[in-house]
Amino acid sequence: MSEAFDPRKSATAFDQASTLVAVLELSGKSWRVGACVPGVSRRPSRHLEARDIGGLVKAIEQWKGEAGKAGHETRRVVVGYEAGVDGFWIARALREHGVEVYVIHPASLSVERRGRRAKTDRIDLDILLRALLGWLRGEPRHCTMAAIPSEAEEDLREPGRQREALTTARLKVENQMRSLLARFGIADFRPRLKKAAEHLERLLACDGRPLPRNARASLERMLAQHQLLSRQLKEIETARAQVVAIPNPDRIARMIQALAALVGVGVETATTLVHEVFSRRFRDRRALAAFVGMTGTPYDSGGSKREQGLSKNGNPRVRRILTQLMWRWLIFQPRSALAQWFLARTGGAKGRMKKIMAVALARKLLVALWRYVETGVIPEGARLATA
Repeated sequence: MSEAFDPRKSATAFDQASTLVAVLELSGKSWRVGACVPGVSRRPSRHLEARDIGGLVKAIEQWKGEAGKAGHETRRVVVGYEAGVDGFWIARALREHGVEVYVIHPASLSVERRGRRAKTDRIDLDILLRALLGWLRGEPRHCTMAAIPSEAEEDLREPGRQREALTTARLKVENQMRSLLARFGIADFRPRLKKAAEHLERLLACDGRPLPRNARASLERMLAQHQLLSRQLKEIETARAQVVAIPNPDRIARMIQALAALVGVGVETATTLVHEVFSRRFRDRRALAAFVGMTGTPYDSGGSKREQGLSKNGNPRVRRILTQLMWRWLIFQPRSALAQWFLARTGGAKGRMKKIMAVALARKLLVALWRYVETGVIPEGARLATA
C-alpha cells in the first residue's frame, strides 16, 4: 500500500545542477514534453505520439546526453503531468524505467485571471514546468500533488464506484418509468418486485383501458434495463459481503471487518471508507480531513474576515457517506462520547448551528474511525455488533 505522502512539498532536496525536470502536456492525439536540462540554457521540447512511453524515455536519455556534454552529470530525473483521464498508468510505466514521477492536481495550478488569455501547448508546458520546479524547491503554494496508487489499489476501488454508477442508472430508469406511468394515472407500480414483469403485463390505465402499444413497449424495455442493473448490483454486493467472512484477512479486509463490527456501520459504508480513504497513509488527522475535503476555508484579507465553509476539495462520495454515517451514529451509538459531545454542543439547537456541529461531528467521527482501524482502539463508548 502507498506510504504517507505530503502533497504540498517534496521530501527530497533539489539540486538543479544534477536534476533533469520534464513535464508532459497530454491529449488523446499527441503528447508534448518539455524539460529543464542541467547545463543547457534553452528549454527543449518535442512532440510525441500519445501513449508513446518508449519515445518519452528516449527523449529523456537524449537530454541526459546533452547535460553530460555540458559538463553536468544527471543523477535524478523527475517527470510531472496533470491528473486527468489517463489516470496513473503513465506514472507507473515511467517508474519501471527508474523515473521519479509526480501527478499534479490541475486545480492547484495558478493561471492568469484575465477574461481572455492565451492558451497553447507551449504556454501550458511553461506553467507546468514552473509549478513543478517551485514544488521541488519547497516553495509554498506552487501546486499540490496526487498520491500515485498501485494498480491493485485502484482495482480495489472499482467495485464501489461501479456500484454507485449502477445505483444511479437504476434510479434514473425507475424515474423514467414513474414519469411514463403517471401519464396514465398509475402510481403503484414497483419495478423492484420479483414479479414486476407479470404485473406489467396486467397493468391498466386508471380508467381501466389497456396501455397504448408503444408506451407498453417502452415500459418493457425499461424494465429489462432495470432487471439487468439489479442483477449486476447483486453480483457486486455478493462479492462485497464475502470480505466480512474471510478467516485470515489481509490489512484491507481486516479494516473492513473492524468497521463493519461497529453498530450502525454497514458493510457498504465500511468497504467504501477503507478503499477510498483508510487504505492510504496519512501524516496526521489534519491531512486526513484535508484529503476528504472537510477543512475550513478562511477568508482574511485587510478588514474582511470570514469563514467560507468547507473546502470540498476531496472525494464527494466519501463526504456524502460520512454525512449519512454521522446521522446513523447518533441513532445507533447514542451513548458514545461523540454522540454525547454533539448533544451537549447543540442542546436542541436547529438550523445553521446544528448543521455546523453536524459537520464537526462528521470530521471527528472520520478521525476516530481512522484511529480505530489503524490502532484497534474502539471509539469511546461505541458498541460492537457482537457485544
